[in-house]
Amino acid sequence: MEYYFFNRDISWLYFNERVLEEAAKDTVPLLERIRFLSIYSSNLDEFYRVRMPSLMALQKVSKETIDIPYEEAAAMINRQQQEYGRILNSRIKPELEQLGYRLLNDGVIPQAIATSCARWFFNQAAGFLQPVMLKPGDTSFFPENNQLYQLVATQTPDNREQLYLVNIPVAQTGRFLKTPDPESDHTYLVFIEDMIAQNLTHLFPGRVIQGTWNIKITRDAELDLLDEFGDLAEKMEKQLVKRDFGFATRFLYEPGMPLRHLQTLVQQFNLNKASVVEGGKHHNLRDLDSLPVADRAAAYPAWPAAEDAIPLQNSTLFEQVSLRDHVIHTPYQSYDAILRFFNEAAINPDAEEVYTTMYRVASNSRIAQALITAARNGKKVSVLVELKARFDEANNVRWARKMKAAGVRILYSSNALKVHAKIALVKRKHATLPLLGLMATGNLNETTARFYTDHILFTAHQPMLREMGQLFTFLTKRKKPAAEDAIPFQHLLVAQFNLQRRFVELIDREIAHARQQLPAAITIKLNNLEEEVLIKKLYEASQAGVKITLVVRSICRLVPGVPGMSENITIKRIVDRYLEHGRIFIFHNNDAPEVFMGSADWMNRNVYRRIEVCFPIYDNSIRQQLQEIVAIQAADNVQAVWIDEQLNNVPVAVAEPAIRSQEAIYRMLKQI
Repeated sequence: MEYYFFNRDISWLYFNERVLEEAAKDTVPLLERIRFLSIYSSNLDEFYRVRMPSLMALQKVSKETIDIPYEEAAAMINRQQQEYGRILNSRIKPELEQLGYRLLNDGVIPQAIATSCARWFFNQAAGFLQPVMLKPGDTSFFPENNQLYQLVATQTPDNREQLYLVNIPVAQTGRFLKTPDPESDHTYLVFIEDMIAQNLTHLFPGRVIQGTWNIKITRDAELDLLDEFGDLAEKMEKQLVKRDFGFATRFLYEPGMPLRHLQTLVQQFNLNKASVVEGGKHHNLRDLDSLPVADRAAAYPAWPAAEDAIPLQNSTLFEQVSLRDHVIHTPYQSYDAILRFFNEAAINPDAEEVYTTMYRVASNSRIAQALITAARNGKKVSVLVELKARFDEANNVRWARKMKAAGVRILYSSNALKVHAKIALVKRKHATLPLLGLMATGNLNETTARFYTDHILFTAHQPMLREMGQLFTFLTKRKKPAAEDAIPFQHLLVAQFNLQRRFVELIDREIAHARQQLPAAITIKLNNLEEEVLIKKLYEASQAGVKITLVVRSICRLVPGVPGMSENITIKRIVDRYLEHGRIFIFHNNDAPEVFMGSADWMNRNVYRRIEVCFPIYDNSIRQQLQEIVAIQAADNVQAVWIDEQLNNVPVAVAEPAIRSQEAIYRMLKQI
């Protein structure tokens, strides 16, 4: 039969809609609902930077030959934006009032706080304001990506109209002023662009201010490294300078802007090919995350991370890992063990060599610092830093240069091959088990580990770690795999080598069991499901009678519940206080389950264009624990929704007991 698939971009927009739904829930604490509004806005900005350029290009070249989702995406975004405004004005603002805060988002500043706002203007903002006169044909000024500007229409003393753009210095001053209302016990929260607009007569003395309108331009985030010769870090730095001046994908403007001014801006900044969108009065509402409101009762209750996930007592972490495998589940359990792994490598006299990949380096990375210390302590340290980790490139370059200066051997992946694996290897002398390793589903980043759910395996399984060593040797070549470079992986599943083939084999085994009337089931949790070969294989398994349970956070192209194609497949999506990030794959195997974890989503980029590593779980207790965790997530009836055959987020009917998976997993792990 002919299989069919959801559109990946429309699927992602449904995920962002699910984030927006969380902002509307009365059961979610107020400050967390504001945070979900911020996340929604940040996600949408990234969508316009990363995906909209492709949709716009497809619309232009293929409008009459294929179904283009550009119009559908634009309509969905418009509908979601309307809902966003309703939630903010009808739900969030009244509840802030109950806490004693008045969010001023209509641009009107009460006379009672006019003086304090003027004081802020002169004390904090004035030194950063650099108005630019707009002159026909003058292209010397170029608005930066996602930066806030205010269009100011002035009338000169000789009655001529003159337009200016004024920068809004959020990075220097913050986005909001918190100031008490002298006439009540309330506190006002004021957008800084409104205070700037109120005081523009000081910026344009002798002029009549005819009007002000806030604008924002979003630009394509693609970077272009055309060749691989020379200093890649230097090339990346040069490209990053250009990114904020790339092709415009969206021009967002405040309602009420006169058409003549709108046309002037479009012509002045060459925005004819961008999506010209009338937004709200204020843009960049991802800044709501920095709203200066402090009320512990209006936030999620604290879930302190468990500190003793690996009981060390009088032993070292290396000694414990040599005895048996261990796993850490962040953020439910402390990230300290991961930091300790690198710290012990830095000072342990027997640790001779350290290898690791770093995809998104924390801004104040203690892992990178440990690697620097290891190198200075005379150890051979090799680090593959991914320069093409989108939006983290500058920070990765900074740390790469710092580590290199300390004697760390820095490797970069090739332009054609991104390394997304999350692995580390330590080679020791004078040890019965000379290799120790760390493999993870998420980045080796202690900052994101506080709010990303991930799983990190520590192991001394020598055959598997020897394969990891072979992979690191290959990665030093900085090229895509060729037949002559094939590594006979028996344990690891590595994209570009055997990952897709091995997953197909595992699904085929379940199909064979189902056809023999043996128990057959597949349970998979990942972030994104896009790649058609693997989806078709899941469809085939469904047709054979294999029960397939999927937990997919965001992009999902597999259409569930279609008779004759996918009636044995169910999909849930979970959005809660933490970002679901772990990838776990469970194959029933006739009552002898095999469990894998790893870095790879089932997306085209992960399967075909990256180095990803998935790995088997051999320890029985860890395997059982992971199965229990995924079973809890599959049973979630509070924060989960079904993805139906129309791609809708369908609430799960809450039954007894009510299961909120993140809370249940936290409680389970706290008791271990």
